[in-house]
Amino acid sequence: MATIVFQQITKHYAGTNTPAVDAVSFEVPEGSTCMLVGTSGSGKTTLLRMVNRLIEPTSGEILIDGKNVLSENPIQLRRRIGYVIQQVGLFPHLTIAENVRVTAEITGGWDKRKLASRVDELLDLVGLPPHEFRKRYPRQLSGGQQQRVGLARALTTDPSILLMDEPFGALDAITRARMQDELLRIQRDVHKTILFVSHDIEEAFKLGNQIAVLSEGRLVQMGSPVELLARPANSFVSQLVGADNRMRQLQFLSVLDAIDGRPEAVSSAHWGDLPGIAADTSLFDALLQLLSTNAPALVITNPSSDTPYGAVTLASLTQQINRSRQETPVETTR
Repeated sequence: MATIVFQQITKHYAGTNTPAVDAVSFEVPEGSTCMLVGTSGSGKTTLLRMVNRLIEPTSGEILIDGKNVLSENPIQLRRRIGYVIQQVGLFPHLTIAENVRVTAEITGGWDKRKLASRVDELLDLVGLPPHEFRKRYPRQLSGGQQQRVGLARALTTDPSILLMDEPFGALDAITRARMQDELLRIQRDVHKTILFVSHDIEEAFKLGNQIAVLSEGRLVQMGSPVELLARPANSFVSQLVGADNRMRQLQFLSVLDAIDGRPEAVSSAHWGDLPGIAADTSLFDALLQLLSTNAPALVITNPSSDTPYGAVTLASLTQQINRSRQETPVETTR
């Protein structure tokens, strides 16, 4: 895994009055998925492509594990960073196995047996059984399947970083949702540091541990989905993420934030008589369960202890939503 740090990174194209990326600074922790969101022309893709130097920055630094990417050979740098784009770019005359292993063959150092095993391992990982897909050609695959091959190819050399530029943008809604689920599953297994450009805020909330909101080349706010919903930095962020939509807040705020600590709330002596709910459940799902069971409260279970975290009630759910709207912004650069 690797950490990516942007330090006052700026890109100014010749012939333009304003920079495409303007003094952006933030850190992507190792093993996390950071989503870059914003309107068209906000600098998302420019920022992403400066990491592997497909675009050279005008000023500032990008550090990977403390090392400035500008001090590295760009070809060698790109070989150790996975890159997935919307236009998958599979070679039509090569089989799926050949497409997956092409980056490893360019990099060198792989014997044929080890590489064949790696290809099969990756096809399994992205949900394409090797015996069925290894010898097919791209034209014999659907758009979603081709995107899976592109993801497998990006993972062939086991890079610590994945750059993903709207990789699912051209897919239909159903296939897109399946690919998002697939990426979440893969990330649970491989724990890469992912920088992901998306124009879809729902996708960003679903996939991202942290979200960087960009506007006119500047970083407006950095935070988790919950933080952006509960404490948007300004009206632009609020409108972009739909912070005024209370149902959306319920979908992303944690049930742990709504534990009812009132003395008159359900006594712990009666917890065994109440339905249980996992600690990672959203307030939305907790609300649905309260309504469907007609229970006065739900007990938040603790898998590492016999003692539950506490109980959540309709009153505590409402109180948490109201409280979150009154808190101050988490981080703003404008």
